[in-house]
Amino acid sequence: MNPRISLAGVAKRFGARTVLRDVSLEVAAGESLVIIGGSGTGKSVMLKSILGLLRIDGGDILIDGASVRGLRGGALARHQARFGMLFQGGALFDSLPVWANVAFAVPGRSADRRAAAIDNLARVGLGAEVADLRPAELSGGMQKRVALARAIAVRPAILFFDEPTTGLDPIMADIINSLIRRLVSEDEITAITITHDMTSARKIADRVAMLYQGEIIWQGPVAAIDRSGNPFVDQFVAGRAEGPIAMAVRRA
Repeated sequence: MNPRISLAGVAKRFGARTVLRDVSLEVAAGESLVIIGGSGTGKSVMLKSILGLLRIDGGDILIDGASVRGLRGGALARHQARFGMLFQGGALFDSLPVWANVAFAVPGRSADRRAAAIDNLARVGLGAEVADLRPAELSGGMQKRVALARAIAVRPAILFFDEPTTGLDPIMADIINSLIRRLVSEDEITAITITHDMTSARKIADRVAMLYQGEIIWQGPVAAIDRSGNPFVDQFVAGRAEGPIAMAVRRA
Protein backbone atom coordinates (compact mmCIF):
# COMPACT_ATOMS: atom_id res chain seq x y z
CA MET A 1 0.00 0.00 0.00
CA ASN A 2 1.36 3.40 -0.99
CA PRO A 3 2.05 5.95 1.75
CA ARG A 4 -0.28 8.94 1.78
CA ILE A 5 2.68 11.34 1.40
CA SER A 6 6.09 10.48 -0.01
CA LEU A 7 9.11 12.74 -0.51
CA ALA A 8 11.97 11.26 -2.52
CA GLY A 9 15.24 13.17 -2.69
CA VAL A 10 13.51 16.55 -2.55
CA ALA A 11 15.74 19.59 -3.07
CA LYS A 12 14.87 23.29 -2.98
CA ARG A 13 17.17 26.24 -3.58
CA PHE A 14 16.71 29.98 -3.39
CA GLY A 15 19.46 31.41 -5.54
CA ALA A 16 22.76 30.15 -4.21
CA ARG A 17 21.21 29.04 -0.91
CA THR A 18 20.16 25.40 -0.65
CA VAL A 19 17.35 24.96 1.89
CA LEU A 20 16.34 21.34 1.23
CA ARG A 21 19.15 19.04 0.08
CA ASP A 22 17.93 15.47 -0.19
CA VAL A 23 14.75 15.06 1.84
CA SER A 24 13.23 11.59 1.74
CA LEU A 25 10.27 10.89 3.98
CA GLU A 26 7.05 8.88 4.04
CA VAL A 27 3.84 9.48 5.96
CA ALA A 28 1.21 6.75 6.16
CA ALA A 29 -2.51 7.43 5.85
CA GLY A 30 -3.93 8.33 9.26
CA GLU A 31 -0.48 8.93 10.75
CA SER A 32 0.55 11.99 12.74
CA LEU A 33 4.13 12.99 11.94
CA VAL A 34 5.90 15.80 13.78
CA ILE A 35 8.88 17.54 12.18
CA ILE A 36 11.30 19.08 14.67
CA GLY A 37 14.32 21.26 14.01
CA GLY A 38 15.65 24.73 14.60
CA SER A 39 14.54 27.91 12.89
CA GLY A 40 15.67 28.20 9.28
CA THR A 41 16.19 24.47 8.74
CA GLY A 42 13.58 24.25 5.97
CA LYS A 43 10.52 22.89 7.79
CA SER A 44 8.07 25.46 6.39
CA VAL A 45 9.68 25.24 2.95
CA MET A 46 9.02 21.50 3.00
CA LEU A 47 5.32 21.99 3.78
CA LYS A 48 4.96 24.69 1.11
CA SER A 49 6.60 22.37 -1.40
CA ILE A 50 4.15 19.57 -0.62
CA LEU A 51 1.29 22.03 -1.02
CA GLY A 52 2.63 23.16 -4.39
CA LEU A 53 3.15 26.73 -3.20
CA LEU A 54 6.85 26.31 -4.01
CA ARG A 55 8.30 24.38 -6.94
CA ILE A 56 11.04 21.94 -6.00
CA ASP A 57 14.39 21.83 -7.83
CA GLY A 58 15.04 18.12 -7.45
CA GLY A 59 13.45 14.85 -6.43
CA ASP A 60 9.72 14.19 -6.34
CA ILE A 61 6.67 14.50 -4.10
CA LEU A 62 3.88 11.93 -4.33
CA ILE A 63 0.43 11.95 -2.78
CA ASP A 64 -1.21 8.52 -2.77
CA GLY A 65 1.42 7.38 -5.26
CA ALA A 66 0.81 10.17 -7.81
CA SER A 67 3.49 12.79 -8.48
CA VAL A 68 2.48 16.38 -7.80
CA ARG A 69 5.61 17.93 -9.25
CA GLY A 70 4.78 20.46 -11.93
CA LEU A 71 1.03 20.65 -11.27
CA ARG A 72 -0.57 23.84 -12.57
CA GLY A 73 -3.95 25.47 -12.91
CA GLY A 74 -6.97 23.36 -12.04
CA ALA A 75 -4.86 20.29 -11.24
CA LEU A 76 -2.89 22.27 -8.67
CA ALA A 77 -6.10 23.71 -7.18
CA ARG A 78 -7.58 20.21 -6.82
CA HIS A 79 -4.38 19.04 -5.17
CA GLN A 80 -4.40 21.90 -2.67
CA ALA A 81 -8.08 21.34 -1.87
CA ARG A 82 -7.11 18.07 -0.18
CA PHE A 83 -5.24 19.93 2.54
CA GLY A 84 -6.20 21.89 5.63
CA MET A 85 -3.67 24.26 7.18
CA LEU A 86 -3.32 25.79 10.62
CA PHE A 87 -0.91 28.69 10.26
CA GLN A 88 1.44 29.76 13.04
CA GLY A 89 -0.28 33.11 13.60
CA GLY A 90 -3.79 31.83 12.90
CA ALA A 91 -4.03 34.03 9.77
CA LEU A 92 -7.66 34.96 10.41
CA PHE A 93 -9.27 37.72 8.37
CA ASP A 94 -9.82 40.69 10.69
CA SER A 95 -12.60 42.12 8.50
CA LEU A 96 -14.74 38.96 8.66
CA PRO A 97 -16.77 37.59 11.58
CA VAL A 98 -15.67 34.30 13.08
CA TRP A 99 -18.23 32.22 11.21
CA ALA A 100 -17.14 33.63 7.83
CA ASN A 101 -13.52 32.89 8.68
CA VAL A 102 -14.35 29.28 9.50
CA ALA A 103 -16.55 28.83 6.42
CA PHE A 104 -14.19 30.71 4.09
CA ALA A 105 -13.62 27.69 1.80
CA VAL A 106 -17.02 26.04 2.37
CA PRO A 107 -19.29 26.24 -0.69
CA GLY A 108 -23.03 26.92 -0.65
CA ARG A 109 -25.51 29.49 0.56
CA SER A 110 -24.64 31.88 3.36
CA ALA A 111 -27.06 30.28 5.83
CA ASP A 112 -25.68 26.80 5.14
CA ARG A 113 -22.11 28.03 5.43
CA ARG A 114 -22.88 29.69 8.76
CA ALA A 115 -24.46 26.48 10.07
CA ALA A 116 -21.38 24.52 8.95
CA ALA A 117 -19.14 27.04 10.71
CA ILE A 118 -21.05 26.68 13.99
CA ASP A 119 -20.79 22.90 13.72
CA ASN A 120 -17.02 23.12 13.25
CA LEU A 121 -16.67 25.61 16.09
CA ALA A 122 -18.39 23.10 18.33
CA ARG A 123 -15.83 20.47 17.32
CA VAL A 124 -13.08 22.66 18.78
CA GLY A 125 -15.02 23.52 21.92
CA LEU A 126 -16.42 26.94 20.96
CA GLY A 127 -20.10 27.88 21.18
CA ALA A 128 -22.34 29.59 18.66
CA GLU A 129 -22.08 32.82 20.66
CA VAL A 130 -18.64 33.52 19.14
CA ALA A 131 -19.81 33.14 15.54
CA ASP A 132 -20.57 36.83 15.00
CA LEU A 133 -17.57 38.19 16.88
CA ARG A 134 -14.49 39.57 15.12
CA PRO A 135 -11.11 37.87 15.61
CA ALA A 136 -9.84 40.90 17.56
CA GLU A 137 -12.51 40.23 20.20
CA LEU A 138 -11.11 36.76 20.94
CA SER A 139 -8.23 35.63 23.15
CA GLY A 140 -5.15 34.10 21.54
CA GLY A 141 -6.29 30.59 22.43
CA MET A 142 -9.76 31.17 21.00
CA GLN A 143 -8.25 32.56 17.79
CA LYS A 144 -6.15 29.41 17.49
CA ARG A 145 -9.25 27.23 17.90
CA VAL A 146 -11.12 29.26 15.28
CA ALA A 147 -8.19 28.75 12.92
CA LEU A 148 -8.30 25.02 13.66
CA ALA A 149 -12.06 24.97 12.96
CA ARG A 150 -11.36 26.61 9.60
CA ALA A 151 -8.65 24.06 8.81
CA ILE A 152 -11.06 21.13 9.30
CA ALA A 153 -14.16 22.79 7.82
CA VAL A 154 -13.80 21.20 4.38
CA ARG A 155 -12.99 17.78 5.90
CA PRO A 156 -9.49 17.55 4.38
CA ALA A 157 -7.66 14.27 3.99
CA ILE A 158 -4.41 15.89 5.14
CA LEU A 159 -3.78 18.55 7.78
CA PHE A 160 -0.67 20.66 8.26
CA PHE A 161 0.02 22.44 11.55
CA ASP A 162 2.67 25.17 11.67
CA GLU A 163 3.78 25.78 15.28
CA PRO A 164 0.21 25.28 16.61
CA THR A 165 1.00 26.24 20.23
CA THR A 166 3.24 29.27 19.69
CA GLY A 167 2.31 32.15 22.00
CA LEU A 168 -0.10 30.11 24.14
CA ASP A 169 0.08 29.48 27.87
CA PRO A 170 0.77 25.85 28.89
CA ILE A 171 -2.87 25.03 29.65
CA MET A 172 -4.20 26.40 26.35
CA ALA A 173 -1.33 24.73 24.51
CA ASP A 174 -2.37 21.40 26.01
CA ILE A 175 -5.97 22.03 24.93
CA ILE A 176 -4.82 22.64 21.35
CA ASN A 177 -2.59 19.57 21.42
CA SER A 178 -5.51 17.44 22.67
CA LEU A 179 -7.81 18.82 19.97
CA ILE A 180 -5.30 18.02 17.24
CA ARG A 181 -4.73 14.51 18.59
CA ARG A 182 -8.49 13.86 18.83
CA LEU A 183 -9.25 15.18 15.33
CA VAL A 184 -6.48 13.10 13.78
CA SER A 185 -7.66 9.96 15.59
CA GLU A 186 -11.41 10.38 15.08
CA ASP A 187 -11.29 11.51 11.43
CA GLU A 188 -8.29 9.34 10.46
CA ILE A 189 -6.61 12.43 9.08
CA THR A 190 -2.99 12.33 7.95
CA ALA A 191 -1.16 15.12 9.77
CA ILE A 192 2.22 16.81 9.60
CA THR A 193 3.08 19.25 12.39
CA ILE A 194 6.18 21.41 12.58
CA THR A 195 7.08 22.57 16.07
CA HIS A 196 9.86 23.54 18.47
CA ASP A 197 7.67 22.52 21.41
CA MET A 198 8.70 19.07 22.58
CA THR A 199 5.67 18.81 24.87
CA SER A 200 3.47 19.23 21.78
CA ALA A 201 5.56 16.79 19.79
CA ARG A 202 5.22 14.10 22.44
CA LYS A 203 1.45 14.51 22.63
CA ILE A 204 0.63 14.95 18.93
CA ALA A 205 3.04 12.58 17.23
CA ASP A 206 2.90 8.96 16.25
CA ARG A 207 6.32 9.46 14.70
CA VAL A 208 8.95 12.21 14.80
CA ALA A 209 11.51 13.29 12.20
CA MET A 210 14.28 15.86 12.64
CA LEU A 211 15.26 18.19 9.83
CA TYR A 212 18.76 19.68 10.07
CA GLN A 213 20.64 21.60 7.39
CA GLY A 214 18.08 20.58 4.81
CA GLU A 215 18.13 16.84 5.46
CA ILE A 216 16.19 14.37 7.61
CA ILE A 217 18.86 13.21 10.06
CA TRP A 218 16.66 10.97 12.23
CA GLN A 219 13.14 9.59 12.29
CA GLY A 220 11.36 7.13 14.49
CA PRO A 221 8.43 6.48 16.83
CA VAL A 222 7.78 9.25 19.33
CA ALA A 223 8.48 6.79 22.16
CA ALA A 224 12.06 6.42 20.87
CA ILE A 225 12.94 10.10 20.82
CA ASP A 226 14.71 10.06 24.18
CA ARG A 227 16.94 7.18 23.10
CA SER A 228 17.58 8.17 19.48
CA GLY A 229 21.35 7.74 19.75
CA ASN A 230 21.69 10.82 17.55
CA PRO A 231 23.61 13.67 19.25
CA PHE A 232 21.81 16.34 17.23
CA VAL A 233 18.40 15.00 18.26
CA ASP A 234 19.51 14.57 21.86
CA GLN A 235 20.70 18.19 22.06
CA PHE A 236 17.52 19.56 20.49
CA VAL A 237 15.17 17.48 22.64
CA ALA A 238 17.03 18.41 25.83
CA GLY A 239 17.29 22.07 24.83
CA ARG A 240 21.01 22.22 25.57
CA ALA A 241 23.12 25.14 24.36
CA GLU A 242 26.18 22.91 24.08
CA GLY A 243 26.37 20.21 21.48
CA PRO A 244 26.86 19.59 17.76
CA ILE A 245 24.18 22.15 16.81
CA ALA A 246 26.13 25.39 16.90
CA MET A 247 24.09 28.57 17.33
CA ALA A 248 25.52 31.89 16.23
CA VAL A 249 25.55 34.20 19.25
CA ARG A 250 26.70 37.80 19.04
CA ARG A 251 29.02 38.65 21.90
CA ALA A 252 29.41 42.15 23.31
